[in-house]
Amino acid sequence: MARTLNNCPAPAKLNLFLHVTGRRADGYHLLQTAFQLLDHGDMLHFSTRDDGRIRRTTEVDGVPEASDLIVRAARLLQAKSSTRLGADIAIDKRLPMGGGLGGGSSDAATTLIVLNHLWQTGFDRTELMQLGLQLGADVPFFIFGQNAFAEGVGEALAPLATPECWYVVIEPGVAAPTAAIFSDPELTRDTKPVRITDFPEASTGFGKNDLQVVATRLFPPIAEALKWLRQFGDARMTGSGACVFCAFFQEHEAEQVLQAVRSTGSRNWKAWKAKSIERHPLSNLLGS
Repeated sequence: MARTLNNCPAPAKLNLFLHVTGRRADGYHLLQTAFQLLDHGDMLHFSTRDDGRIRRTTEVDGVPEASDLIVRAARLLQAKSSTRLGADIAIDKRLPMGGGLGGGSSDAATTLIVLNHLWQTGFDRTELMQLGLQLGADVPFFIFGQNAFAEGVGEALAPLATPECWYVVIEPGVAAPTAAIFSDPELTRDTKPVRITDFPEASTGFGKNDLQVVATRLFPPIAEALKWLRQFGDARMTGSGACVFCAFFQEHEAEQVLQAVRSTGSRNWKAWKAKSIERHPLSNLLGS
């Protein structure tokens, strides 16, 4: 009999700051960042199969089933566990591709967490994080399951206390390919490393996003959204873009800014507000 688990969140993340501190011999960039989980994201639905097939039952524009991180995550777990079970997976896609919100990585993490539970494959959190790293540098963070200070290529994680606040996020209507940002010759790659103890718990204005200068030059709509949002606070870009955000300590302040975005009449901008959360909603499936 099929086991099902519906309405499984794949939350968005913000990079509260993102510093590029160097580059390894293999070309990967060394980073420092603060990851913040939000109560906004995609929603996935799972049903096990006895025939071993992995199927994505929802069409996702621009993402063929075979290359979808959801399907790749399920097949990776299936192969590593040698389970004979399969799964049907549906997704309510809310997060944009190329937005810097970790949408694909979060979907993959949720898939690993939920199927590990439904298939009873028995991997612990650390083992799932190691699997997730094979799919993308941000996947381990979502399995880690709490706000984090990250180093290395993003896989070295430590718990981080972050401010409780609301965020207004603007999707400026463009996708920023990560490879294009990191390969740009004008990217700063020598920001001085910071320590986790440098991060002020009560502040949202720490550091900067080293990728922002490149992204705003390559994609003017990002610069336009940033300029507009900065009239309300310390707006900045998340990840390699294209989404930009600003923090507010009161929901009514965020709501006022959200209404102001919508009153601009820009047809290319999509905006929403979200509350910070401390832990991934599915963390309980992996225990402590």
